[in-house]
This record gives sequence, C-alpha cells and structure tokens, in this order.
Amino acid sequence: MTKLLNVKESFYTLQGEGARAGRASVFIRFSKCNLWNGKESGRETALCQFCDTDINGTDGLNGGQYSPTELLQLAIDLWPGMKAGEALVGAPYIVFTGGEPALQLTEALVSLFQKAGFECAVESNGTLALPSNLDWVCISPKGKSDVIIKQCDELKIVYPQLDIQPNDVLHIAADHYFISPMATYGLDDSGMIVRENMSAATQYCLQNPIWRMSLQTHKLLGID
Repeated sequence: MTKLLNVKESFYTLQGEGARAGRASVFIRFSKCNLWNGKESGRETALCQFCDTDINGTDGLNGGQYSPTELLQLAIDLWPGMKAGEALVGAPYIVFTGGEPALQLTEALVSLFQKAGFECAVESNGTLALPSNLDWVCISPKGKSDVIIKQCDELKIVYPQLDIQPNDVLHIAADHYFISPMATYGLDDSGMIVRENMSAATQYCLQNPIWRMSLQTHKLLGID
C-alpha cells in the first residue's frame, strides 16, 4: 500500500530568499517538524523557537494527503505549460520545504519529479538525512539542534539567534553562505523586518564578508 504524504500547502510563486531568489518555483510544504510541534504551547521548549510557519495539518492551499503520483500531478498542474498539449514555460523547479521535509521526502519521490522534468530543491534544518539525488540543498541550522548535514549548496542562518552564531556552522561546506534577519517577532506595523535585526545582520555581513545578506523578498513583495 502506497504511503500517503501529508502536505500542508502547495503553491506556485517566486523563490523569496537565498541564491535563487526571484526564480519561479512550485513550493510543496510538508506538514510537521522535528524541532517544534507547531503549537504555541510548545514554543518555549522547542529547539526552534522563532518559526512563523503554520506546519500542522493539511488544511492549507492545495493541502491534503497525496500519493507520490498525485503530488507530482499537482505540481504539474501548478507549473505553467506542463499540462498536456501546452508549450513548456521556463525550467520546472520545485522546492520541498516544511516543517521539515526530510521527515517524508525520499529518493524515490525526488526521482519521480526529476523524471517528469523538475529540478528538485529542498529547504531543511539539516538534522535528518536527505535524499542523495536532490539537485539543490539549502540548510538552515536552528538553535542547539544537532546538524548532521556537512555539505550543501546553500547555508542560511537566521540572525540573531541566542543559541547559535553564523560562524559556529562554518564547518558545513557550502557554495553560498547567507544571513537572514529574523522577522518572526520583528515585524513593525508596516510589515517590514524590524530595524534592529536588519542593522545587526548588515553589520555582521560587513564584518564577516563570507556571509551575504538574504532578505525575505516574498514578504516585501506581498506574495507567498
């Protein structure tokens, strides 16, 4: 019997952060995370205390329980031009995110999407093993969690965090290193990242130029 995948939401948008910011992407957000139970009552004891994403259930946009082939069909339907008889538009790109996608993502699922023409990326906290056949891996360490991934395409750290500094994770080999100003509890009335976090991240990048700034441009643009 095929195991169903619990998906919180799925949507087509522009990648908002990091080295591929601005690229058209299908996002598949898997439910649940191993660093936080997704409930406010569990935030203080969580290894990740600043998440601003609803990660529980399957009630989001295009959420539900999907077989692998059903999930692929959803992604095909979301990407312009992938439906039968239409001209393909752009290079199909999918981002598996969460929650923590490594709880459900498998090599077989990645292979299924790749065979259909998708380039496959993941956004993970790095504490669990990931499929070896992914095309792009973005790791974002959180707090005191034990990161087991030692190499990735992109390393992104939310700043500032009390329990971890950017240079604490430089043993992880990456092609790109990004600082993202914390915005979970840092949105002022205009919806912009709080100035103190932006200033601190800016100064850190200036003083440690291996790191580059990554803003949440999707929030600035008002898109998902």
